[in-house]
Amino acid sequence: MLRIMVVDDNENTRKLTETVLRQNGYETVSACDGEEGLDMLDKVHIDLIVLDVMMPKMDGFTFTKTLRECGWDIPILMVTAKESHIDKKKGFLAGTDDYMVKPVDNEEMLLRIAALLRRSKIASERKITVGNTVLDHDSLTVTTPDGIIELPQKEFMLLFQLLSYKDKIFTRRQLMDEIWDMDSDTDERTVDVHINRLREKFKNNGDFSIVTIRGLGYKAVW
Repeated sequence: MLRIMVVDDNENTRKLTETVLRQNGYETVSACDGEEGLDMLDKVHIDLIVLDVMMPKMDGFTFTKTLRECGWDIPILMVTAKESHIDKKKGFLAGTDDYMVKPVDNEEMLLRIAALLRRSKIASERKITVGNTVLDHDSLTVTTPDGIIELPQKEFMLLFQLLSYKDKIFTRRQLMDEIWDMDSDTDERTVDVHINRLREKFKNNGDFSIVTIRGLGYKAVW
């Protein structure tokens, strides 16, 4: 069972968050501030942290920065009453993976947690599994019930990027900057060419599809 640590100095909020998480299949531990949270990490394995910002002794920004400087890559969902652009920027610069503003919608929180845990698993295993399709980053291969397909590097990276984020829309420019280097002279039409090649190779694959979002770019759905 995946274990989530809730770090919040408000006891009622902390208990409510834990209850929601347990009701949805997660094991929970809690801490009332950043210092207690750091101490907890030395005692038990944690898969994800739901973190408040404004806390005594050590706030969420300092807690996150400390974790990242020590090499911890645990996914962090920062939850705070602070909603300004500056505060969000500060949170991301400190190293948080996602950011929600109070009052939190529990369903949205659960969806964000699931997405963070999935991306963390992808990062650690360097594999993506969608239905019966498995992408292996180390071998640049896609395994399906029909066999193993070895893709050219750019095609594989493009597919890996899209399938890492279910239903997320990527613009052509974003994909260019991610897959090709930012200084590349390659035209954005190159993305379309690679997308068409992927669609042709996986046209009979029922596990996923690549959808064109008119005027924006592409997303993977399954």
